[in-house]
Amino acid sequence: MAFPRASKALSRFTVLDLTRVRAGPTCARQFADWGANVIKIDAMMEDGGEALGGPRRGADFQNLHRNKRAMRLNLKDPKGVDVFMRLAKQADVVIENYRPDVKTKLGIDYEAVRKVNPRIVYGSISGFGQDGPYAKRPGFDQIAQGMGGLMSITGAPGEGPMRAGIPIADLSAGLSCAMGILTALLEREVSGEGQWVQTSLLQAQIFMLDFQAARWLMEKDVAPQAGNNHPTSIPTGVFKTSDGYINIAATGGRIW
Repeated sequence: MAFPRASKALSRFTVLDLTRVRAGPTCARQFADWGANVIKIDAMMEDGGEALGGPRRGADFQNLHRNKRAMRLNLKDPKGVDVFMRLAKQADVVIENYRPDVKTKLGIDYEAVRKVNPRIVYGSISGFGQDGPYAKRPGFDQIAQGMGGLMSITGAPGEGPMRAGIPIADLSAGLSCAMGILTALLEREVSGEGQWVQTSLLQAQIFMLDFQAARWLMEKDVAPQAGNNHPTSIPTGVFKTSDGYINIAATGGRIW
């Protein structure tokens, strides 16, 4: 996306980034790319093994965490929590994607942060929501794609469920949370108060079903797998030719 002067558009905001893996970092990256002062906080909470998010110098990690500053804090130590709270007192946004119970155990949940900074906008991304029967379960993109219905409409007919080639649940959850945080920052200019913005991989994936979900809700029509064909209109598809494939997408006779 190209926006004039966008690289500095959010420079007046400070964001504390507690995220890891992909959905949370995708959210925080929007603010970093648009000029906010994003401080990535490595929480030093892993119990050995490979760190979540892959090698720090790897392409994936560097892509997700570009344009940020970083520091390390032990959030299992009261001294580390105290440092975090002092940062939060001056910050505009906190973004996290722990399991919902983790931040409460650490004492850095929304209510705790709000006590030191009523203007804070606190963004949370989880696998299945902040409450409910699956709230404490870890969430992963592929599981959200399956439970959210995407895998049942992706792939060729009759070949079984197929995940999308990109982590669409992670990415859409991150972007949705970023949009929610920006909306909350705009609302704060009126009310003077922050708020808690929440989304989940499952919620985002269901939202991304778009017209297939609407067909079910309004017409009780279960969308099948359609492969490269459009689910409702022709001629749209990928067709084999003598020297490869041709990709056609047209709506109506005139465009065809």
